[in-house]
Amino acid sequence: MRTYAGHSTAEASNELYRRNLAKGQTGLSIAFDLPTQTGYDPDHVLARGEVGRVGVPVSHLGDMRRLLQDIPVEKMNTSMTINATAMWLLALYQVVAEEQGADPGKLQGTTQNDIVKEYLSRGTHVFPPGPSLRLTTDMIAYTVNHVPKWNPINICSYHLQEAGATPVQEIAYAMSTAVAVLDAVRDSGQVEPERMGDVVGRISFFVNAGVRFVEEMCKMRAFTRIWDDLTRERYGVTDPRQRRFRYGVQVNSLGLTEAQPENNVQRIVLEMLAVTLSKDARARAVQLPAWNEALGLPRPWDQQWSLRIQQVLAHESDLLEYEDIFAGSHVIEAEVESLTSSALAEMERIEEMGGAMAAVESGYLKSELVASHARRRARIESGEEKIVGVNCYESTEPSPLTADLDTAVMTVDPATEAAVVAALGRWRDGRDEARVHQALGDLKKAAAGDTNLMAPTLECARAGVTTGEWAWALREVFGEYRAPTGVGGAPVAVSAEDGGPLADVRQRVRATAEEIGSGKLRLLVGKPGLDGHSNGAEQIAVRARDAGFEVVYQGIRLTPEQIVSAAVAEDVHCVGLSILSGSHAELVPDVLDRLRAAGAGDIPVIVGGIIPPADARALRAAGVAAVFTPKDFGITEIIGRIVDEIRLANKLDPLEVTA
Repeated sequence: MRTYAGHSTAEASNELYRRNLAKGQTGLSIAFDLPTQTGYDPDHVLARGEVGRVGVPVSHLGDMRRLLQDIPVEKMNTSMTINATAMWLLALYQVVAEEQGADPGKLQGTTQNDIVKEYLSRGTHVFPPGPSLRLTTDMIAYTVNHVPKWNPINICSYHLQEAGATPVQEIAYAMSTAVAVLDAVRDSGQVEPERMGDVVGRISFFVNAGVRFVEEMCKMRAFTRIWDDLTRERYGVTDPRQRRFRYGVQVNSLGLTEAQPENNVQRIVLEMLAVTLSKDARARAVQLPAWNEALGLPRPWDQQWSLRIQQVLAHESDLLEYEDIFAGSHVIEAEVESLTSSALAEMERIEEMGGAMAAVESGYLKSELVASHARRRARIESGEEKIVGVNCYESTEPSPLTADLDTAVMTVDPATEAAVVAALGRWRDGRDEARVHQALGDLKKAAAGDTNLMAPTLECARAGVTTGEWAWALREVFGEYRAPTGVGGAPVAVSAEDGGPLADVRQRVRATAEEIGSGKLRLLVGKPGLDGHSNGAEQIAVRARDAGFEVVYQGIRLTPEQIVSAAVAEDVHCVGLSILSGSHAELVPDVLDRLRAAGAGDIPVIVGGIIPPADARALRAAGVAAVFTPKDFGITEIIGRIVDEIRLANKLDPLEVTA
């Protein structure tokens, strides 16, 4: 039983962990901030506004020491949600454990370390697919031989569902990732063939559970069936315990609503049942989001509520006392068989392309997810897919939970970032620079060859190297990678039939372009900072394209300076910024100031993201034309509002809405 937690500083997060452990939490689930996840130090320009925002900053060994202070690491089962920099964080964790006197061979826990879904959904990738797969392979080989109780990879389909994956896609893409990783380990020669069972036995999964809980439960049964067959037939694993499908779950944050957020509690419970009702496919670990995650960063009390939901199920209900209650159900078996056969067919299609990595590089996987997500959004907007409190049963009594929205979520003190940056400077001043230089040189030399990278990474950790320095050393050898956006290849998801809402918006786009004297209206969709959750930005880009806009979308991880340069160079009529990490208060005003300095202050700027009401008021006061949050689910309506703001900025009369 875990809550995914970490914020502000190592010291503050340590206090939170010890408090949660005292309340009955039985493991640690560490959330790292975006600079740590993407291999930047807190003083890098791209880290601005992101330090300590969505997790804890860990810049070096000293931070990891403070994060785990007074927590007996050898007795913990620690999950670390870390991918591109997974090897680095495991090295820091191991060195701190050794300093505590722990035996690395007894360490238990998990590093997520699934880079494929980062290319497709979360966006914290750093290196190209080939080098990324090498880092994963080296780490798996190292842990099997030296940290045998550790799960070196947690193949994570959770974010695929958030990005639009159907149950079939979630199964197929996760299993194709597993095949790519296991094939790479097998073919690397770093693990003896007879030990492949040990490798398979340490592979774990992290899945999503949506509110369609019967379908989700069948999905998990299909997962277990495919994994058992795959590991026996492809990798020759004969021990059924090593073939066990070991998975943890985070229930679906995508389905949590800003409107009537109290409804999220029953959604969370239903989603938890999807992965606990069926004993033959039951999660080994569950972490639940808080009811208010669509509003902002949950407070400790909100996290406690989610923990108590698990404890009531485990200790008050009788669910855990029975064998599998669905055994023999012909309805369940038919659904499981359907999901299994469809997923296997999609896996075969991916293998014919050359495997998961090739399907990433070609853009196939990303475009399929963008298209699937667009279809889901269209169903919600049309009312075909109902969400209580959002597109049906919208009337509500005032909620005491949200009576004061500005205190219903936790905020990170902006002064925290400056304090973390100052502490980083003190760390650099106090270390042995010669040892740091030697360690980084050895790391680059190993990366240029075929030596396992874990040993030089451990030396970097011990020498006092920082997260950014470790990642930049590898960037110099491996290069960086910008993943396909999937926007260009996404098919039209919403019909523009005459008389429909999109047809009306298309007419308004066309008329406005003619009045301005432009061939087409141009919209720049930008994601400043390190927030890689691009699903919303992609859906806006696709719908704007279908409405007749020329869309400029360069993907994730841009500085305000780069966004403004693109806006000026492309002569756009509107800039749309998407930020879900909470860094909007720092980054959006920077974009506004730079536009004014470039003589483009008349371009309207709109912002979308998880933005508390007080922040939205501040952004509008700073000059933002419109702010959209998760309650604004009508994408066609948002595109229409963009047209209105363009007309207003160009002093054109309002157009009548015909539909």
